[in-house]
Amino acid sequence: MMSRTLRIAVFAALVLVFLPAVPAGARSQEADDATILHVLNRVAYGPRPGDIARVRAMGIKAYIEQQLAPEKIADPDVDRALSSFETLTMTTAELAEKYYRPLEQARREQQQKAAKDDKAMMAPDPNDPKNLPPEAQALRQNAQSVLQNLMQARMIRAVTSERQLNEVLVDFWFNHFNVYAQKGAVNEYLNEYERDAIRPYVLGNFRDMLGAVAHSPAMLFYLDNFQSVDPNMSARQQDERTRQVQQRLNNPRARMTAEQRERAMTQLEQAKKNAPRGINENYARELMELHTLGVDGGYTQKDVQEMARIFTGWTIDQPRGGGRFVFKPEWHDPNAKTILGETISGHGGVDGMREGERALDILAMHPKTAHHVAFQLAQRFVSDAPPASLVDRAAKVYLKSKGNLREVTRAILTSPEFFSVEAYNAKVKTPLDFVVSAARVTGATIVSAAPLVQALRANLGMPLYGCQPPTGYSTTADAWVNTGALLARMNFGLSLVSNQQQRAIRVNTLALAPDTSQATRDKLVDSILAGRISPTTSATLEKAPNSTQLLALLLGSPEFQKR
Repeated sequence: MMSRTLRIAVFAALVLVFLPAVPAGARSQEADDATILHVLNRVAYGPRPGDIARVRAMGIKAYIEQQLAPEKIADPDVDRALSSFETLTMTTAELAEKYYRPLEQARREQQQKAAKDDKAMMAPDPNDPKNLPPEAQALRQNAQSVLQNLMQARMIRAVTSERQLNEVLVDFWFNHFNVYAQKGAVNEYLNEYERDAIRPYVLGNFRDMLGAVAHSPAMLFYLDNFQSVDPNMSARQQDERTRQVQQRLNNPRARMTAEQRERAMTQLEQAKKNAPRGINENYARELMELHTLGVDGGYTQKDVQEMARIFTGWTIDQPRGGGRFVFKPEWHDPNAKTILGETISGHGGVDGMREGERALDILAMHPKTAHHVAFQLAQRFVSDAPPASLVDRAAKVYLKSKGNLREVTRAILTSPEFFSVEAYNAKVKTPLDFVVSAARVTGATIVSAAPLVQALRANLGMPLYGCQPPTGYSTTADAWVNTGALLARMNFGLSLVSNQQQRAIRVNTLALAPDTSQATRDKLVDSILAGRISPTTSATLEKAPNSTQLLALLLGSPEFQKR
């Protein structure tokens, strides 16, 4: 039960979290604790116990350079924690074979059983998971474990990894190229999407990541491009098997039993339902508006239409069966197209895929893309409204380095604007930032990250892989600051430090706060907030009745909501 002190703190935080921080002078790249905390809150998901001292010893510049080269950082704790999640290294085809196809087979058998039942009209809905028999329920839980493993792995990495910048950027770039796990078969491709299309490129080349995303079945399914075909494609080019089934059904001499005819009709209806219905502009639009040029990127609706024509035929082999990317020349519009004032020659046959690659080349090196990527990164690392001077310089680095994201990120993290007074505590933590930073700063031992995943999904409004629109989650303050959200954060902090899920996550509360004395409060403020605290928060901490609520109040303080 939340105490009156905690409730008062929530409303105080709501007011104070909107107020700008007032640091005592300009930040510099020298290793004072406030500057170190600033760096750890941006480059990492906040400090763990001992991190401030460690960065002080090695120096801020050296720490940033270390984080910019994650491939050189050993991460044995993460490797050990993830070793039990076999699904993380499996291909989509392997996952389909072991986890998804058995469930689909069980569902089909259940549907067939219901269809044969003389009382089928009164039978339970076979598509309702609650109506599956026990063995099918077990298969369903087994299939769901794939996504659960991925969610837990994301949280384990974020909390415990030594490669903190890499994890921050995985979240950033996944959000940039967002897909929604609950749309159709997207969840079946999600594991491979993050592992193979996002993670390898977060400090690599933007064009490489753009291409990996464009070829990913997860993105092709999410934005419907796997169904996009040349609108002039003749009806006779429909699937050969579909035509054969139709011919058999129409042939009066065909000897088919009632059961065979019913099965053929089901196949035909399913084929018609899944058949491509013409050109789809969803991917083409988001490719320019979100992934590259930006909403003010200067493209027109005609450009969207031409881009959609370019990507006809980019599809998935067996889209609901763990299939892979495939280019279908017969689906592709082979005529010439013009995008952004540049004409791309049309190609027939397998050469048609070259048009899409050329379009990605054009977009990746467009000045508007450089500006859009620079702005997005600066908004993540500096402020909700980053200085134009920083964005312009970072965009120039992007173009000069031909989209080298390591160089663009370095330019931002070592800039005067990053270390400016205005940047200090200028960002409000998203729910993900908050949960991970709370677990890190308390030195939480994670046996299972399931409670962290659940908190984001059920209480804090930011489920992993759960953002439905392609825009991804907002990273600006206005999306996350309200009374209900802050109350949920306070409740999470209280749950964490009171060890309500101690079989999964444990915090040594008494080691952090053996009592509520002034000395203990000062030590905590120094270690968690680098000594920066308002008089209002200080007065609230004085009222903490015990060590648990003292820690909870610190985690719920307006200072801790900022980074």
